[in-house]
Amino acid sequence: MNSIPLWALFTALVFLLAFSAFFSGSETALMTLNRYRLRHRANEGHGGAKRAQKLLDQPERLIGLILLGNNFVNVLAAQLVTLIALRFDIPGAIAIAGGIFTLIVLIFSEVLPKTIAATKPEKIAYFASYIYTPLLVVMYPVVAAVNKLVAGILRIIPVDTDTADSDALSREELKTVVNEAGALLPKKRRNMLISVLDLEDVQVEDIMVPRSDIVGVDLNDDWSEISRQLRSSQHTRLPVYRDSIDNVVGFIHARKAFQASMDGNLATPEDLAHLSREPYFIPEGTPLNRQLVNFQNERRRVGLVVDEYGDIHGLVALDDILEEIVGEFTTDPAMRVRGITPDDKGGYVIKANFNIRHLNRIMGWQLPTDGARTLNGLIIEYLETIPSGGISLKLNDYPIEILQTRGNSIRTVRIIPKRPTKPRGPEH
Repeated sequence: MNSIPLWALFTALVFLLAFSAFFSGSETALMTLNRYRLRHRANEGHGGAKRAQKLLDQPERLIGLILLGNNFVNVLAAQLVTLIALRFDIPGAIAIAGGIFTLIVLIFSEVLPKTIAATKPEKIAYFASYIYTPLLVVMYPVVAAVNKLVAGILRIIPVDTDTADSDALSREELKTVVNEAGALLPKKRRNMLISVLDLEDVQVEDIMVPRSDIVGVDLNDDWSEISRQLRSSQHTRLPVYRDSIDNVVGFIHARKAFQASMDGNLATPEDLAHLSREPYFIPEGTPLNRQLVNFQNERRRVGLVVDEYGDIHGLVALDDILEEIVGEFTTDPAMRVRGITPDDKGGYVIKANFNIRHLNRIMGWQLPTDGARTLNGLIIEYLETIPSGGISLKLNDYPIEILQTRGNSIRTVRIIPKRPTKPRGPEH
């Protein structure tokens, strides 16, 4: 070895340190790649992305190859440093060379390449994939043997090697990804995506029209009254019943009724009953994400919510679920704020049967939604009694004054918002 020129040893040492830096940096780059962007680019046909994805599909082989290469060049470099130190007739040369070598490896073969790789992972990972792909084929027997040896040791040591799919994200993690999208997604679209993820937490009774507010057609009314109601109704689909909603016959589509009337096939309540489609019932407690799929599977747009005894509690339409996702899309402001009237005291007079989630969405408030679903229920739940008119309270810092009660329920209340607000107009 003494016949090898000193310059050749130094040149070989530099090359070994460069290889060590390559192994360290490429490992960091490959392991910090955004897996979703990688999959997207691979699907687009990017060669480097395809190779990198294939390597990462078997991480144990890739890591084994990198560690073998890195340790091999580092050990070989350490031996070269020892040989170089022996060429110098200086006391403690080996110790001095070892210290300098350790510092150089730490800075130029570990910290620096890994820092660069962490900031530019794609470029380095795609380049490294062209080297690792054939190298893995050549070194496969050695890598496989080492992996089997490690697997045998892990069986002896009580270590659970079963891991979940690292690419699988929980719902809360997905919400974090969406929220951190920043300028990549407009705020309105981020809110829509978050609303889709939150559908699982909302049940049909949270957004249903209460039984007392269901607008329908009573077949026992005079035909003139039924005709007037069909002509003036603001709803596309109306439940058809006899005497009460408990005796529901079905749902009638306003357009179908209009066409039948034009054709002369709609002249009696029985004709209307014949044209009606059979009712569709929704079990209470059904999550909105499940009901959205049910509407699609059943080819329905509206249904009646029933409890475990079959009693009807309310009505849910597909539009109500869509509004949970995209927000209010009714273009008539008067319809949007029906039941909400501003007063001259800076507050709003609101019907107590108003749905809290709907109210929060319209007014931008934060009234609690984890219990009762209407203002009436929320106030009674808070006071633990049915109050009389004139009583005031504060919920979530919102002053609420009970204006009118009737029987066993509250009819109207006045709410003063935390700050001046107005019902939200249509979103564009």
